[in-house]
Formats: sequence, structure tokens, C-alpha cells
Amino acid sequence: MTTAHETMVRGMLRSYPADLGHVDREALARCIEECVACAQSCTACADACLSEVRVADLGKCVRTDLDCADICETTGRVLSRHTGYDANVTRTQLTACAAACKACGDECAKHAPMHEHCRICADACRRCEEACQELLAVLG
Repeated sequence: MTTAHETMVRGMLRSYPADLGHVDREALARCIEECVACAQSCTACADACLSEVRVADLGKCVRTDLDCADICETTGRVLSRHTGYDANVTRTQLTACAAACKACGDECAKHAPMHEHCRICADACRRCEEACQELLAVLG
């Protein structure tokens, strides 16, 4: 099922007036989509953690959620800009995003048996980490 956001990302990539070079548009679109989805999931998970009865046990989870959300959001924005493209900046940002997603996914997975929001977030983090690694591999 294609969401409105997925359609928008692909539409914006198709409508870009300049040549995007040899970038794999599908990998790029997927990575942008996963970054946006992960940022939302991490933000919602942090908020849900703060509503849990034993919130003190989730301090690290909240922190990794918020860090990951910020990094994913920034990565999605960086990947959406093509004018004056700098491959080194893009690779560095993707590497940081994959690392943040791994850390957050690992932390949320620890709480997933007790908190459904952490399971959902861990899954989103894994998908985003995978999308960042996939795009890194095709960027060369």
C-alpha cells in the first residue's frame, strides 16, 4: 500500500528540474520515507515512555528515542536537497543516522516485551537503519 507521504517523496524526486546523476531514486525515496517514519515513531515512543508508570526505568529509552528522531529528521531533510550536493556530507549523515537507529532499535527492543510502543519503534529503527545502509551501498 502506498501512503500519501510515499507518493509525495517520489513525486518530488520526479519533479526535480535538474539531473540527479546516477543516484538510485528508489533507494533514495525509501530512505527519505523511512527517516520520516522513524522520526515520528521515535518521537511518539519517547512520549509514550514518559506516560508509563515506571518512567524512571525508561530514561535511556527516552533519550535514544529523541536523539534518533532528531537525527532521522535531519537526514530526511539533507536527502531531500539536491542542489550543490556534497557526497561526503551525505555519506556522513547516513552513517550517523544508521548508528542512531541501531542504538535506538537496540534500546527499544529491550523494552519491547513490556511496551508495544517500544516494539513498534524498534521495528521502525531497524527499517530506517537498513534503508540508510542500502543507500550508502549504492552511493559508493
